[in-house]
Parts: sequence; C-alpha cells; structure tokens
Amino acid sequence: MRYYIFLFCFLFTQIFFAQNNSLWFNKLMIRNLVYELASDSYEGRQTGEKGGKKAGEYIFNYLNNIFKNYENVDIYNQEFEFSVSKNPHDENNNGIKKTAKNIICYIDNKKKETIVIGAHYDHLGYGHFGSRYIGENSLIHNGADDNASGVALAISLIDFLYDSNKNYNYLFIAFDGEEMGLYGSSFFCKNPTINLSDIRFMLNFDMVGKLNKNNDLAINGVGTSSKWKSLLNSNNSNFSLKFSESGIGPSDHSSFYLHNIPAIHFFTGQHNDYHTPADKRNTLNYDGIFDILLFVEDVVSSSFFIEDFDFKETKNDSQKTPKFSVTLGVMPDYLFSGEGMRIDGVSKGKTADKYGIIKGDVVIKMGLIDVNDMMSYMKGLSKFNKGDKTVVKVLREGVQIDITVVFQ
Repeated sequence: MRYYIFLFCFLFTQIFFAQNNSLWFNKLMIRNLVYELASDSYEGRQTGEKGGKKAGEYIFNYLNNIFKNYENVDIYNQEFEFSVSKNPHDENNNGIKKTAKNIICYIDNKKKETIVIGAHYDHLGYGHFGSRYIGENSLIHNGADDNASGVALAISLIDFLYDSNKNYNYLFIAFDGEEMGLYGSSFFCKNPTINLSDIRFMLNFDMVGKLNKNNDLAINGVGTSSKWKSLLNSNNSNFSLKFSESGIGPSDHSSFYLHNIPAIHFFTGQHNDYHTPADKRNTLNYDGIFDILLFVEDVVSSSFFIEDFDFKETKNDSQKTPKFSVTLGVMPDYLFSGEGMRIDGVSKGKTADKYGIIKGDVVIKMGLIDVNDMMSYMKGLSKFNKGDKTVVKVLREGVQIDITVVFQ
C-alpha cells in the first residue's frame, strides 16, 4: 500500500510540475518575443523596408526552431507585391513596387476543420505614415503593443495548442502590410494556401498588451456567428468582456469575414502610446497577455463540441463611415459601452487640448448632432470644416459641460 501511495504521489507531482513548467515556458515565450520584435534593431518593422523584412525572417526562424523535426508542421513564406506612391497627389503615378511576406505555419492534425490564428507583425517604421507623434525628430516606432503583443500571443498559443488540443488543424499567419491597409490578410484570402471552406473560424490578435486593472477585454466581430457570444461567455471567468457585432473593422479579421468566415478580434483597448514612439516593450502587461492566451485556449477546446459553427452577416456592415476633414484630436475609448464617446487620451496642441476637453470626458453632442457612439461622433465631425465654431457637450464625472471650440 505504501508503495502505491508513493507511486501516486510521484506521478501527481511529475504531472503538476510538467504542466506548470509548460505554462512558465509559454509565459516566458511571450515576453521574449515582444522584447525581440519591439527592439530598435527592427527599426519599427515597416512593410517592405529592412526592419520589416528582418522581423519576418526572425518569426520564420523562430517557428522553425519550435517545430523542428515535427513531420506534421509546415512553415513557409507567402510573398506578395505592393506599390508605394512616389507622389500621393499624382493619380497617374503607379508608384514603386515592393515586396512583403506573410509568415505561415500549418499544423496538420489530419482533421476536417482548420482554425486560423492571425496577428500582423508590421508597424510604422520611423513614423513617416500613420504616426500620431508630433515631434521634430524622426524616431523609431517600436510597436510593442501594436502588434508585437499579438504576434507573441498567437505564436505562444499555437505552441500551446500543438500539445493540448488535436481536434483541429491550425494555421498561424503573421500578416505583413496591415498598417498600410490589410494587405497581407487580403492577399492570403484571395490566394489561400488551404481551402477556405475548411476554416471553422479565424482568431485575430491585434493590440492585446494593455489589459487594464478592470480586465476589460474587447472582442470585435461576435456577430459573425450566432455561436460566439455563448461560447465566449461560458469560458470566461476573469474578464469584463466588451462585445461589438460588426465583422468589418480596422484589422485583419475583416478580410476573413468578407470571405464568409466567422472571425473575431481580441483587443485590450486604445491608449496614448498608440502609433507613437512611446509604444515600447516595458509598458505592457505580460501577465494579461498570458491570461488572454489561457482564455482563448479554453474557447478553442469548447468550440469543438459545437456542431454547426455558422457564419452570419453582421447588421452594420452597410453603414458608411462619414468623411470628415477636422478632428478634436482625441483618442476614443473603444472599451466604453455607455452612451456617448468617452475620451481616453488628448493630443497636445490639438483642438480638444486647446479648449479644455480632457481624458475621461464623454462627448454627448456636437453642434446639433447627438453623439451616442463612435459612428454618430464621426457623423458629428463630418458637419464641420477648419475654422468652424461649435459647442461640444461633454459629461465630466456625471456633470454636463458645454465647451465652445473652433476647429483647427
């Protein structure tokens, strides 16, 4: 009897430490990947430039190192061309041809269905396009949250799933060219390396490194299948989930939705470091990234028991984003689920800053337009031109304040 008790305790201890060592390894993997990809040596990972190409090579080699000697894993590049205009104001200018690469890892478990796990690895380089930085010097935009965090989570997730869940095939894609207009994901969906009809769903990780103290986690695209909300809620115990329905959004899940594939985007929220040189690796919540990984692993495991993972068109895809020529110079809080548009950051020197609109204010009206959400906020902006004066109504700690502004 003592022998069997000893044997049981020994085996339990071995299993316990093996599991915890595996978790510790994946946690360390996340941090190491972010620290590498968000280092200055990659010069901001701009698509088609030296730093972007170097990042693609690093991811390719990293995957080969993880899965070396595994016969059911195929790792390859998907190269595509894009044009960079010499003169964006010249409609007849065909631009300069450059190349970019999606980095792909396919785990073939000989199953009928495949899950796509994606994250873009490109960023803004030195900020010559898309930057919110207003300084005079050209600085590297490291893109730790956007989107080294997503790449690190996705690679760690497929490593985790390789051992823990053989119910699906897995296709990991590190997309290039997202910042320039979803180039990589769009190219893949038009030139797929597997049959798109075999994809059960797509999971996109873009900016998952800033989980806040309230554990607010946004999941966009839950309207792309009738199964998403119940699946996500039933596996959630740690997060305050913020759902949005539309399959269309400014990240790579949109490309898959447009090919009738249920697709969602995990996102921990906008912040002042976004698209600036301040988005650095020492500002992230690494424990939060790992917690999201564990949540998603549970979601993937539970999804196997759903018989018909249907695709749905989402309601607000037909809404056109209003065009506007002025802004307040604020960062919206995309995790806010109340009425209005809550401000998560204010750019120095811009309209809001000049007239005393501050972080935490909730915009509820602009001129004659009631602001109920982001779409109505943009509709309000579209009514004004540079030099126009209007009253912006905000709620500040529950008190309404009327602020007169002149758009710059």
